Amino acid sequence: MNTGIFKLILIFSIIILTFQNGNSATNGSDVSIYEEAKSAKQSKMDNNHIADVITISRHTAVTSAVKICEPAIVGINVTEVRQVEYRDPFGDYFDDPFFQQFFGEHGRRRTQQYQVQGLGSGFIISPDGYILTNHHVAGQASKIIVTMTDGSKYNADVVGSDMTSDVALLKIDAKNLAYLKLGDSDDIILGEWVLAFGNPFGLFDLNAKPTITVGVVSNSGINLNEQGRVYKDMIQTDAAISSGNSGGPLVNALGEVIGMNTVIFSTAQSGRGAGSIGIGWAIPVNRIKTVVDLLKKDKKINRNFDVGMEIREIDDEVAHYLQIKKRDGVVVLGVSSKSPAGQAGVEPGDIILEVNGKKILRENDFTFGMADNMVGDKVTFKLLRDDKEMSLSFKLTEKVLQRGRR
Repeated sequence: MNTGIFKLILIFSIIILTFQNGNSATNGSDVSIYEEAKSAKQSKMDNNHIADVITISRHTAVTSAVKICEPAIVGINVTEVRQVEYRDPFGDYFDDPFFQQFFGEHGRRRTQQYQVQGLGSGFIISPDGYILTNHHVAGQASKIIVTMTDGSKYNADVVGSDMTSDVALLKIDAKNLAYLKLGDSDDIILGEWVLAFGNPFGLFDLNAKPTITVGVVSNSGINLNEQGRVYKDMIQTDAAISSGNSGGPLVNALGEVIGMNTVIFSTAQSGRGAGSIGIGWAIPVNRIKTVVDLLKKDKKINRNFDVGMEIREIDDEVAHYLQIKKRDGVVVLGVSSKSPAGQAGVEPGDIILEVNGKKILRENDFTFGMADNMVGDKVTFKLLRDDKEMSLSFKLTEKVLQRGRR
């Protein structure tokens, strides 16, 4: 072969190989750039997905319940007129008939009135303005101002209240209001999430928004007797309840009211009221429903009845003195002959085993067994007398106040 032609073929082959290698390198670079772009896009998509997942996870049953309930929570400010009676320091002189002919009874005792400001919480239960709170918050108030979550204020009237159950029903003149659904306190689950809404330390006044705390149902069926009020089957929670939370709702994760925040074990905070230590109680909503129905119907609940007997728990001393073998129940120590119990035939020495079908094991059981009764209600006692069981029934009559001279 001609040497010139051979060199020409060799040069041409080198050029072709160089061009092919160049194309290969360029294609490889293009693939690399594409993969990087694809990876970056995927990474951005993953980050957006994670953000979406986090955003969704922030919206929980708790936040949903808050959204449902918040518009129906109210702050309550009250003015109460209290009356104090005191003895005149020179009262002993007015006991003398000589002075009484001039000053009479007025010289011995004096009465002073003063106003007390208070606050608490409440919640709307109907679109036409019915509001629930505690009796100890507003039951005896002379003036009540209700603040809504939109900042508007209303004068409220007391429809009715019941000191024993510590429930008060208020009414404001408004329509189309957001309101809460009353749930079923017999259906609560120990350990389920609950939310407490309210106005602790008057914080509602700062921005017209309730404070929300979260906890669980810690216990149920707790009976408490505080200052003449009888709290039956209370719901215990560790959701923080502080001074000013009284009257606010305790709701489940569905936004249903299961109770009314009322009583706490607290640490005293000088000048600032009582703070939570994680033990609070709410009145079960099923008991509240019964009271509300009575208040709407009759406006008043009369529990000023007189049974007319003295009872005592059966301890070792009583059992030995009365020669009682039975330790369950309470023993009747004395009965007024003209009282409902006396007229029905209850006698000293009788052991009360049941009240209206509920077992009585100790004195508190009798107190709680009688607590929901009213004047005119029929009561049935299951008694043990001379080792024989018997039943007696009678109607409760209103207590007659014995007025004597002081």
